[in-house]
Amino acid sequence: MTTARQFEQPITNLYEKDFLAWIEDQAQALRTRKANSLDWDNILEELESMGRSEKNALRSHLRVLLMHLIKWQWQPQKQSKSWATTIRNQRLDLKYLLKDSPSLKRLIPEMLPDAWDSATDESAFETDLPISTFPESCPWDIDTQILANWWPE
Repeated sequence: MTTARQFEQPITNLYEKDFLAWIEDQAQALRTRKANSLDWDNILEELESMGRSEKNALRSHLRVLLMHLIKWQWQPQKQSKSWATTIRNQRLDLKYLLKDSPSLKRLIPEMLPDAWDSATDESAFETDLPISTFPESCPWDIDTQILANWWPE
C-alpha cells in the first residue's frame, strides 16, 4: 500500500527511488484524472519500453520456433519429443502474444529475415551442419506453416 509519505516525494524522485510506489502514485493520478500529478516523461518512457518488450518477446519466440523447425527438417534422425514440445510451446506462446497484442502480427514479416539469420546461425552451431546447408531466407509461409500446426518433412 502506498503511504502518504511516498506521495510527498517529488514524482521523478519517486520514479528513481521506488518504482512500485511511482506506479501506484501514477495509477491513482490517472484514476482521479489529476493531470498535473502525472509524471509525463517517465510515463512515456515506460509505455515505449513496454512496446519494446512486446516486440522483443515476439522476436525471441519466432527465433526459437524457427531454430527448432530448422533442426526438425535438417536433422530428422535426431527429432525428439523435446524438439516437438519446444515447437508446440513456441507456437502457443506466439498465439497468446498475438491474441493479447494483435498489432504485433504486422511486424513478423519485417522481423522474419533477422530471426531466420539468427535461427540458422544457432542451428548450424548446435548441429555442426555448415550454415550453407540452410536457405538464405526463410522458405516457410508465416500463416500456413510457421504459425500453423505444420511440421517440416
